[in-house]
This record gives sequence, C-alpha cells and structure tokens, in this order.
Amino acid sequence: MVVTQENVSVNGSRRLSSQEIADALRKRINEGDLKAGDRLPTQAELAEEFGVERGTVRQALRALQDDKLLTNVSKGSPPRIAEPAPVRDDEPQKTMWALGPRLTEAFSEPQVRVDVLCHTSETLVSALSEPLRLLQEGAVEPESIEFRVLLPAPDIKLAFPVLVADEENDPVHRRWLGMRDAQARVLELNLLAVRKISRRVDVRVDFRTLPFTPPLKLYLLNGKEALFGYYLVDQREEEYEGRTLQMYDALGSHSLLFPFRKQIGRGDRAFVEESQKWFDGLWGTISRPMELSP
Repeated sequence: MVVTQENVSVNGSRRLSSQEIADALRKRINEGDLKAGDRLPTQAELAEEFGVERGTVRQALRALQDDKLLTNVSKGSPPRIAEPAPVRDDEPQKTMWALGPRLTEAFSEPQVRVDVLCHTSETLVSALSEPLRLLQEGAVEPESIEFRVLLPAPDIKLAFPVLVADEENDPVHRRWLGMRDAQARVLELNLLAVRKISRRVDVRVDFRTLPFTPPLKLYLLNGKEALFGYYLVDQREEEYEGRTLQMYDALGSHSLLFPFRKQIGRGDRAFVEESQKWFDGLWGTISRPMELSP
C-alpha cells in the first residue's frame, strides 16, 4: 500500500512532532484513504516520508493504538488499521423513554428473557405496551417469554418511600404496597394474555421478594444487555386516603437508564455478565416467593 507524501513542515525545515504525525495518519483513516485491515508502511518508511526519527514514528503509532485505530503495534510487523468500534446508540435516557424501545428489540428474538429488579413494576407495565401490541399484530413471534421480577418484601421497613415524620401504621407503606401488588397483577395478566394470541408461545412470569430496599433499578434483556439506573430520592407530597402525605420517595420513571451491551466491548460485557450473576444470586438465595396482598 502506498501512502502519499504530505506537507511535513511549516517552513521547509521544522520536523513534525509525534502528535502531528498521528493527526496526519488519523486524517487518512477518517477520510478512508486507509481502511480497516490495511497495513501501514514500516516505521522506517514512515520515518522517511515524514522526515523524522523512527522513535517519533513509534510514539505516533502508540497514540493511534491508544485511540483504537491501530492493531499489532510493536509486534515485529507493520500495524494494521483496526476495525471501527461499534457505533453506540445508547446515551443515557430517562426510563420512561429508554425502556420501551429496548423491550421491543428484546421481543424480536426467539427466546425472550427479562429479569427485573425494581420497587414496583409500574414503569415496566407501561413500557411493555409496544412489544405486546406487536405480538398481537403478529409483527414479532417469539417462541418463549420469561419474566423474573424482584421486588421489596411487604413486611420490611423500607428506606423509601417513607413519611418525612415517622408514625405508626405508615400510610406511605400501605400506598406503596397497594401499587406494588396492583402493578404486578397487571404485568402478569398482560403477559399471560399472550397465550390467547398464540398458544405456541411459552410464557412464564415469576415474582420474588427481597428483604431490603433496592437503591437502584436493573433490567436484564436476553442476557445481552443491562439497563441500570439509580433511584434518586427526594421529598415530595402525595394525596392519599384524604390527606396530604409528606414523603421521601423516588420517581422511578424519571431515573436515567445507563445501557450496557455485550457486543460493545469488554467493559460492557463484564458489566452485563456480572449484573446477571448478581441477579441470579439474589433470585436463588435470599429472595422469597411473592404473595400478592388481598
């Protein structure tokens, strides 16, 4: 492969720095003059082209390697142009906007498996409307759908939501428990209704409870993607049972979800795999079967 000569000096005598050489090569890569898999010239050839010492070329190549633009640097042969990293379309978004499209994508696979850790399944129920509509229309046809949902146990003292001023027979706890159970029933009914659309789809929905208040929400989709978000606690008021409740609570639908996908890279892969191990560990050890309140 021939690399064209570039202007290597400002005044005809000044030698370029390693950064300037790296920038020149980076420009060729970005403009397509150098394509993924192409070999660069040898360090000696590059040194001659740019009129610098080979040590300066080596520094430039290391900088390009750090930017994931080169592979095989310092392995005894000219480096190659690296394959471009997958384009990330996963900027953090509020749960109310991010979850629905991710679930819809998950439902396009033959085996759908969704594991969830949250306070109530209210946001999950809302986000499922689009994939369930596509199922009804026959636009997606999974062979199996499995949901496992971890929620706080009903008899623990929650860290939130709680009254700002503590009192017995906490109405905030009663309100939360009613929401938890109502949304769980809706989620279960909506998913099991898929069997009426197609008897060929194997549907399983399981709920279990945890003896603590989750400080975060986690959605694991088909073992390939993790959506992670913090519950941000704030003081707010809510009307309930004829009174205004001053409470510390978190609005889960407004939490930012940070997506991690296995195919993006080793960091994302590790996060997804460790999150799945963490969920499976909770599910198989300290969680208990969930009984909906009457």
